[in-house]
Amino acid sequence: MASISLRKVVKRYGTGAKAVQVIHGVDAEIADGEFIVIVGPSGCGKSTLLRMVAGLEEVSDGEIAIGPRVVNKVEPADRDIAMVFQNYALYPHMTVFANMAYGLKIKKVPEAEIKARVDKAAKILELGHLLDRTPRQLSGGQRQRVAMGRAIVRNPQVFLFDEPLSNLDAKLRAHTRLEIQKLHRELGVTSLFVTHDQVEAMTLAQRMIVMNGGHMEQIGTPEDVYARPATTFVAGFMGSPPMNLLKGQVLGEARRQFSLGGVTVDLPAAAPRAGELIMGLRPEHLDHWSHEASTPDAWPLKVEMIEMLGAERLVYGRLGTEMFTLRIDGTHKPPALGDTVYLQVSDKHLHWFDPQTTRRVA
Repeated sequence: MASISLRKVVKRYGTGAKAVQVIHGVDAEIADGEFIVIVGPSGCGKSTLLRMVAGLEEVSDGEIAIGPRVVNKVEPADRDIAMVFQNYALYPHMTVFANMAYGLKIKKVPEAEIKARVDKAAKILELGHLLDRTPRQLSGGQRQRVAMGRAIVRNPQVFLFDEPLSNLDAKLRAHTRLEIQKLHRELGVTSLFVTHDQVEAMTLAQRMIVMNGGHMEQIGTPEDVYARPATTFVAGFMGSPPMNLLKGQVLGEARRQFSLGGVTVDLPAAAPRAGELIMGLRPEHLDHWSHEASTPDAWPLKVEMIEMLGAERLVYGRLGTEMFTLRIDGTHKPPALGDTVYLQVSDKHLHWFDPQTTRRVA
């Protein structure tokens, strides 16, 4: 096992004036045995970053170290890493045992040791009864477990997962997430896991790196990233439904009023500064809503649409002209379309961002 250091890592394609930079100085220290999820939308650079750690992409600037060794010029086969891909990458004509053992045979590991390693990995992943089958005789989830088993038998310093659950259905993805968590607890190998799915990121990560346009927007525990997003991008990307982000003006010396979308609402506490700001509020963080204004500072929300999701309902409406989403308990009687409901807001759930930098203010 080993730590991973990303030191001002840059990736460019091309040279000179036509060069296109896709990774912009990523800095991160990943501890030995840590499980890190790299999450972001398509095209944000997360897989490119992973492939640079793997040695499948060259580093344009900066350094990548695995343990004490800088690996910029080290061949992928010599980095002591194992990678699990989205498409399984199994040999269709080989049995499960042969697929898992193939890398060890190439390295001329003794047959007895190969069998011991494969049997141990098969036991961990509950593949023992499938070792004589070929990939076409397996389900998608079983194939993914074989791919993970092939990585386990190598006893690498680092596991790299490149969206390994994307081809699985929702139920199987949830089950495989649990298997990956169990696997990491048992093996304790430093792991980088790439996904665009924020649910996977929140449930798997010990810490997560949120990527956007080749930049690392934030690194932190799932709790920190969710509770204190560093930018409006993180605030809008992490969470389903996303955080309400409302641009407006903080009014008055007391900074207790916020003008947005043609209406002015009272704030439960003073905003961090006067002037233009973006206010953030998660749909589930409303203290109370009612059909009548119970206090003068309640916010009026005109209901436009309601989605029933079983245990909860999502109420979509407008504060003035600004769209706003409210999450309510599915057992409660919802408002009717066209109703105006009144929201009671607590200052502990408000987030404030600078509209120019998009960075967190408070």
